Amino acid sequence: MATPPTNDRGLESPHLGVHHPQVLAPTPVTLHTRPVRPVWILALALAAGRAEAKPAAADEPDFWREIIEPHAHVVSALITRAKLALGKTGDPDDDDSTEAHQRGVRAAYGILRYAHRLAPENPEVLGLLGAVADELGKTPQALDALETCIRLQGPERAGADVTGRLGAIYLRLGRLDDAVRWLRYAQGPIAVADHAAAAVHLATALAARGEMASALDVLSNAVPARTSYFTDPVTLVSFALAVQYDRDEQPAAAFDVLDKMQATLQQELGAFAQRALTQHRFAPAEDRDYYQALLYEALGAMTEARASWALYAQVPDAPWRGRALQHIRLIDAQPRRPAPPATGSILPKPRVP
Repeated sequence: MATPPTNDRGLESPHLGVHHPQVLAPTPVTLHTRPVRPVWILALALAAGRAEAKPAAADEPDFWREIIEPHAHVVSALITRAKLALGKTGDPDDDDSTEAHQRGVRAAYGILRYAHRLAPENPEVLGLLGAVADELGKTPQALDALETCIRLQGPERAGADVTGRLGAIYLRLGRLDDAVRWLRYAQGPIAVADHAAAAVHLATALAARGEMASALDVLSNAVPARTSYFTDPVTLVSFALAVQYDRDEQPAAAFDVLDKMQATLQQELGAFAQRALTQHRFAPAEDRDYYQALLYEALGAMTEARASWALYAQVPDAPWRGRALQHIRLIDAQPRRPAPPATGSILPKPRVP
């Protein structure tokens, strides 16, 4: 009898008709692997898909940021450029740097206008644009930017620099109710320069509305009860308190405030007060002459004081014109005496009316 062939491939051929149990035993295993192999392939494919999906999840915040703020990186760079331009403007009250100041402000305005076109609802752009437009005398543009900034954020989040500037603009325009409304939001510790200016503006607006008691309260509450050193904000608010006492025809109270300042500052009263007044942007603008006149009187420079009082009185609708004329009459009634000796660079040269 012939030996069965041992060739597996031969036995697997259907036409041989031989069924050897030892050769055919592995067949069920071979058949079992056919449905299992696709399952493993599918599992590996899913794992690879999850691994490839992880970077997409990491990029998701940038994706949504591009949807919400498509020009965020460009706008941020433009804001930085505008701030650099403003930082190079120098002192606007220095005659030697006036032109450089104007160039820097104009450059910042152009940069911020472009940033505003890219991001019309960016609060930082709006706040800066309003401030720069105000510096350039573009009042409608300044009002639009500042009011939009407050509308988008609310007055509390907009900050004292935005609400204070908006209130100061309304004060210059004579819209006292709007000025008081926004300046109240800008009140805070006067260690911050913006808060000191806002306190002075609020007191000015309240006094112009006939609320002198409230004006005095704003300033007296802002001034520290005791101070061993007068910073520029403290000097400004203290001197503004003396001015409001004088406008209220309380000269004794006014000079009591000035005496306290001089007790601490000694011979530096003129220098400290002049620096604080120079840095402050007065609203209305003629208030600078009123403050300057009272400072000259406090220092005994009556000729210079009279010139400044006369400058203020030249404004027909100045709210305290009558009080300025009273000062002029009192100075004229005094006997002539020699001017006090010069004390260096404490005071600038008086302006001639």
